[in-house]
Amino acid sequence: MKILITGAAGFIFSRFASYCVEQGDSVIAVDSLSYAGDRTRIAAIEKKIKFYHCDITNSASIDEIFAQEKPDVVVHGAAESHVDRSILDASPFLKTNVIGTQVMLDAARKHGVEKFLNVATDEVYGELSESGYFYESTALNPNSPYSVSKTAADMLGSAYFRTYGLPVITLRPSNNYGAFQYPEKLVPVVFLKALNDEKIPVYGQGLNVREWLHVDDSVEAMYMLISKGVVGEAYNIGSGEERQNIYVVKAILDIMQKPHSLIEFVKDRLGHDFRYSLNCDKIYNLTGWRAKIKFEAGIEKTIQWYYDNADWAIAKLEFLRKYWSIVY
Repeated sequence: MKILITGAAGFIFSRFASYCVEQGDSVIAVDSLSYAGDRTRIAAIEKKIKFYHCDITNSASIDEIFAQEKPDVVVHGAAESHVDRSILDASPFLKTNVIGTQVMLDAARKHGVEKFLNVATDEVYGELSESGYFYESTALNPNSPYSVSKTAADMLGSAYFRTYGLPVITLRPSNNYGAFQYPEKLVPVVFLKALNDEKIPVYGQGLNVREWLHVDDSVEAMYMLISKGVVGEAYNIGSGEERQNIYVVKAILDIMQKPHSLIEFVKDRLGHDFRYSLNCDKIYNLTGWRAKIKFEAGIEKTIQWYYDNADWAIAKLEFLRKYWSIVY
């Protein structure tokens, strides 16, 4: 297949691009190289792919890429993705996640792609209490500016399927973690703070629950849905590995042999969703896919990667400290 991937220099979709190359596909990688984009992530495959430095909101440039490359499949993963930053300023999230998705859908429609995988998030559903699951049929009820922008993108894809017959498949993955994640997210933040014996800020009492999906499992599921997913349908992609934030922080400290006294509870995030949990029967019944990597094994592997690549993570953290007002 000839697959166009947006956000291909980001955390998840750089790994997805590598996975596609491993399967023998032809990859067109598109990324704006914003603060969280990094070609280092795709250095090992860059000679095997076609890379375009392009903002997805630039409709003329995107149209040019489609006209020249004629992709069979689009996997749209480019997004502004950090909830805290969306609370400080929603504007870039609305621009990239909503307008950027519209531009991609319009280009795909104009150039007749065979499949368009629109990657959303489990946050589109809102929050759960201590029990229950989100199903693909659950009403969307986002609570942060980030999740609202992703919900709009999710629904735009569905609208283009219904209105124009564009072959859109919607993906709603849970909380990804793994190598090369940017140090604004929980796992790399905890690693870098602990590495320097600094206090680790934990929102509230750390009781919020997330479903932790290793990026390798995530990309495998996404790839499967290119061929097996039914157009017009949405699919949850989760692991069943639910953990409270405080558990995750303590697990990382234990792996690093650092004291739990580094934990410092701070004022909770505005509008902080309590729990997300996905029912993934739909993708399992269709493809047989289940996440393979258990959290304890996955987090140990991830922390070892950060030890081995600490220079990369430290350099990215210094950038964040210099350019963003959020304190890391």
